[in-house]
Amino acid sequence: MPPPSFSRSAFLRLAAAAAFGRGAAGAEPMLTRPIPSSGHALPVVGCGTWRTFDVEPGAARDPLAEVLRVLFAAGGSVIDTSPMYGRSEEAVGELLERIDGHARAFVATKVWTTGREAGIRQMRQSLALLQRDRVELMQVHNLLDWRTQLATLRAWKAEGRIGHLGVTHYTASAHDALEAVLRAEPLDFVQINYALDDRAVERRILPLAQERGIAVLVNQPFGGGGLLRGLRDRPLPGFAAEIGCASWAQLLLKFVLGHPAVTCVIPGTSRPAHMADNAAAGRGPMPDAAMRRRIVATLDGG
Repeated sequence: MPPPSFSRSAFLRLAAAAAFGRGAAGAEPMLTRPIPSSGHALPVVGCGTWRTFDVEPGAARDPLAEVLRVLFAAGGSVIDTSPMYGRSEEAVGELLERIDGHARAFVATKVWTTGREAGIRQMRQSLALLQRDRVELMQVHNLLDWRTQLATLRAWKAEGRIGHLGVTHYTASAHDALEAVLRAEPLDFVQINYALDDRAVERRILPLAQERGIAVLVNQPFGGGGLLRGLRDRPLPGFAAEIGCASWAQLLLKFVLGHPAVTCVIPGTSRPAHMADNAAAGRGPMPDAAMRRRIVATLDGG
């Protein structure tokens, strides 16, 4: 393992070279956590597709195929997308077909429209783009028309068209509404923003999800990218080695995964080396409460 001061760029070069070898050679497997409602074991690091997978077909998608190969080689499976993300659903479907990855993928997408018939049309279109008869998770994106859409999702789950259902939101201003839905509705998943510099969900949403037995997907664990960019020129703290972290990306992801309510993080990337770096955060020890306080103190200048 590289020393704590090892630069991320140097680590990424090594990670890219070693990604397939580690997965194939029986290295320490990625940790999994159970989905409370189903017991399905979910690998703790997946891949988001917002912006990163919204690319034209052809050679431009070749690096994305490598991203998914690295994810699978590392033991990951979760790929999260949405009709809101441009061509991302289409890209995921085409790439999974290209690399023969449909059987390994836990595909999550969303419904993002109003009205029952419009929701059904959109979800059928998502399945067609994803080249699948079923997805493992369908979510109501940003609570849009959630009562109508959840009713359809329950029917589709009963019919076997989706494996799990949930809701998402990305703003702290929506936490009151999100909390009300989590209390009122039986859900399998909630997807929220959570990062070292964006910890508002710690107050109510994460404890409530844990209390209600709702799995938690975390997007933007790097604070939308700004947090990681702001840290990359700072030396990695020496204590990072205690939990097996060789980069800031790994430390930020392990901070999020250290919360007992979190099931899986889904950082987005279009670079295979970044996917290898992210996936490494899914192995080894996770920070306990005391270690998480030390990580917070590092950001706060303590």
